[in-house]
Order: sequence, then structure tokens, then C-alpha cells
Amino acid sequence: MVRAYVLIEMVAGQSRNLVNSLQEREGIRDVARVTGPYDVIAVLEGRDVDEISNTVTDEIHSQTGVVRTTTCVSLA
Repeated sequence: MVRAYVLIEMVAGQSRNLVNSLQEREGIRDVARVTGPYDVIAVLEGRDVDEISNTVTDEIHSQTGVVRTTTCVSLA
């Protein structure tokens, strides 16, 4: 099992909508609004890096207001 942390930059005023829409999606274990340079952090789990990549592309990048993501794959 692969775990990744996805740091998400959003258009102003859209982070709450993103969190609400991602909470029940398959492969997304946790999602939270945060302060700092990123607006939302999502914790993903998948069989391999390809599944993580597909989740980021299909479930996160496709959402309204997403500007940029940084995916950090856990090594532990």
C-alpha cells in the first residue's frame, strides 16, 4: 500500500467546496483545509504510485478551483 500527501493550492474561496467534494471519494483517506502556502491537504492511499497518480488526476485536478498540486509520496 502506498500513502501520499497531496498539497493543494486553490483559487480564493473554493477550498471548503473541495474538501466537501473529496471527503467520500475512493482512495482519499483524509482531507483538511489548512493555513500557509497551501489551502488543502489530502491523504491518499493506493496499491501503487500509478493508482495515486490516477486519483490525483481524476479526483483532484478535475475539481473547480484547483490551481496546483504537489504530491509527496510517503517512504515509511
